[in-house]
Amino acid sequence: MLRLVKENTKIALGAIRSQLLRTVITVFIIAIGIWALVGILSVVSALKNTIVEDFASMGASTFTIEQYDYAARMTKSKNDSKPNPIITYAEAKAFKDNYNFPSSATSISFHAASNIEVKHEAQKTDPEVMIVGTDENYLSNSGLQLVSGRSFTDFDLSNNSYVCVLGSDFAKGLFKNVSPIGKTLSIRGAKFKVIGLLKEKGSTFGKNEDLRVFIPLPIARSLFTQPSINYEIKVSVRQEMLLNQGIDQAVITMRNIRKTTPIHPNNFGIERSDDLIKTLLSQITMLHVSAWLIGIITILGSSIALMNIMLVSVTERTREIGVRKSLGAKRSTIAWQFFTETLVIGQLGGLLGTILGIATGYGISTVIHFAFTIPWMAIIAAFITTFVVAIVSGSYPAIKASRLDPVEALRYE
Repeated sequence: MLRLVKENTKIALGAIRSQLLRTVITVFIIAIGIWALVGILSVVSALKNTIVEDFASMGASTFTIEQYDYAARMTKSKNDSKPNPIITYAEAKAFKDNYNFPSSATSISFHAASNIEVKHEAQKTDPEVMIVGTDENYLSNSGLQLVSGRSFTDFDLSNNSYVCVLGSDFAKGLFKNVSPIGKTLSIRGAKFKVIGLLKEKGSTFGKNEDLRVFIPLPIARSLFTQPSINYEIKVSVRQEMLLNQGIDQAVITMRNIRKTTPIHPNNFGIERSDDLIKTLLSQITMLHVSAWLIGIITILGSSIALMNIMLVSVTERTREIGVRKSLGAKRSTIAWQFFTETLVIGQLGGLLGTILGIATGYGISTVIHFAFTIPWMAIIAAFITTFVVAIVSGSYPAIKASRLDPVEALRYE
């Protein structure tokens, strides 16, 4: 039996080699479907890894108090919602002083300016740098990690020290091949000593997160005076199980500061980091489903093409089938020969499509700075899919070949 299987497999491989151009075209047709499936799933998987890593560094037990609860506001009409007042510095400072939840850290920050020119000696940046005023807890609460140097301290803020922490892009621009720690920057005529350099963060919604300068909050308030500054309060709770209690106490504290009566709703918003990551991951799930739909549609076309080509092969080799059957070949032997051809072509297409898909996913992930990992589930799914396609596409041609009448087959011209 084993000898017969080997002989049939050898004949099938010989038939594939004899029709090399047709085989190559068929393999590539199948590879296109697998390429689309694995490529898209690779990019989606890399996007998911990036989001999980970014939020893991920040921690799932953080929440932000802002002017609006944007998620809830999107579900309401503009007529139903009243504008919330901005969060002033006095309110943010009062919250930080009065919020004493165990194992928590509160930070205050505000977006001081955009498109600012930063100078170092004779060099200067393009006017696209963002300045952020922060306190001693902001970097850790936001999941920003230092590559070198240190963060702000209470001493820096209480003594109005002119120090700053830079995003990673400054190490590629103003301070290329030179450590920025200890160097001096000029921002609006004020001299700042660089005390820290951040790890690369990448872009978020089209904004470069690595081209920011963080300066102490009191200095930022004195340099960038503008009306109606809206402050952001970020709270990190060290014990994730206490996050809900921490948010409840934060709501009570903020309502007391704003003197909100019990009959009125909150006139501020609270955004939980774990809610945001759940929303993003749900969107990624939709991308997964879309990727599978695209891949299945493409693979369906590939399977039809494979079946047609194998039917053409059966028709072209009708006389050969008649000769083999007249010499005693069984139906199962003929069917196995054509089925083996289909399996080999299908698996070659799956292998080529997987390689192209991984390469494409890696290339796209590298360009857009996603955390790429080999998508093993996508690879397994690709090989299972090609195997199923081979079975479905090869069964009918193989059965048709095995049922040919040897006498009629020998007469075929």
